[in-house]
Amino acid sequence: MTEGSDECSKGACSTAAKETSRRLNALTKTEIPENKLKKEEFRPRIRWPDLTVQVFIHVGCLYGLYLCLVSARLYTTLFAFLTIYLSGFGITAGAHRLWSHRAYKAKWPLKILLLILFTITGQRHVYVWALDHRVHHKYSETDADPHNAKRGFLFSHVGWLVLTPHPDVVEKRKAVDMSDLEADPLIMWHKKLYPPLFFLFVIFLPVFTPVYFWNETIWNSFWVNFNARFCITLNIAFFVNSVAHMWGQKPYDRYISPVENLAVSLAALGEGWHNYHHVFPWDYRTGELGNSYNPSTTFIDFFAKIGWAYDLKFASNSMIARRAKKSGDGSHIWGYGDADIEKEDLEELNKMEDFN
Repeated sequence: MTEGSDECSKGACSTAAKETSRRLNALTKTEIPENKLKKEEFRPRIRWPDLTVQVFIHVGCLYGLYLCLVSARLYTTLFAFLTIYLSGFGITAGAHRLWSHRAYKAKWPLKILLLILFTITGQRHVYVWALDHRVHHKYSETDADPHNAKRGFLFSHVGWLVLTPHPDVVEKRKAVDMSDLEADPLIMWHKKLYPPLFFLFVIFLPVFTPVYFWNETIWNSFWVNFNARFCITLNIAFFVNSVAHMWGQKPYDRYISPVENLAVSLAALGEGWHNYHHVFPWDYRTGELGNSYNPSTTFIDFFAKIGWAYDLKFASNSMIARRAKKSGDGSHIWGYGDADIEKEDLEELNKMEDFN
């Protein structure tokens, strides 16, 4: 009996060990790789209608710029670039700083003005623009970032618009809180009526204004004031997603990809101070230096003076200095009091201060 029991015990133990081993092998071969493969197997597909649109816009832009040189009237070219500049405030002061980040509040007249200017840019309706931008900030530089800069320049610049989004992007778009915009009747009206608004403000009015007022040809006006104007506006915005995440300094946080880029700020009305913006996304200035190379801040400040903009949020000097000292790359150098002032220079400055 004892011997038989021992053998049974040994047999039971052997069977149990084999079963445990089998389960572990099954877990290793199936469950774990499957979880990993879910991410590894994602292969973006080209969205051919979107790619066709982008090719048409960009090739048409080159032709429009050619017409500016050979046949379009000077007023037509000037009108196109003036429209590019003014409508840009609809993105920077409107969709970005007001509706995406709630960095300040605006009264109805300013909201309507910004909504019209934003519509002229043709960058989809405010709701979806703000949705993607909030996802971008919340999940920056991950698979859930719609234009993840870690996937390269071309992807972050325009590729994300012509490729199927990563599953994480689709998932996080559903999770981001948009209740404030859903409660705004103006934004929901804009979302509902966007197709006819696009036709009116992006195509019809820009194209037919030169035709009506100074007898430009419809052909010239279409390629200059739709294609070229639209394409340039798009690419200026694209530069914020690509260039401003790749080349520049990081005075406030050296551990993230957004950078300070003067060229982008000049082109994008002050949106190139991107390292600062990702550290303090709720600051209406999107840059420490306020109005310096930042027309959008000047724009908001003007409307604050006449009472159309209010409750402007911004980071204090001590808050900025504290963050720069904690995680900056050492390029936060603005003037007197900087830690890296040479000892001899500091002594001379102190003497000057005593003399005065």
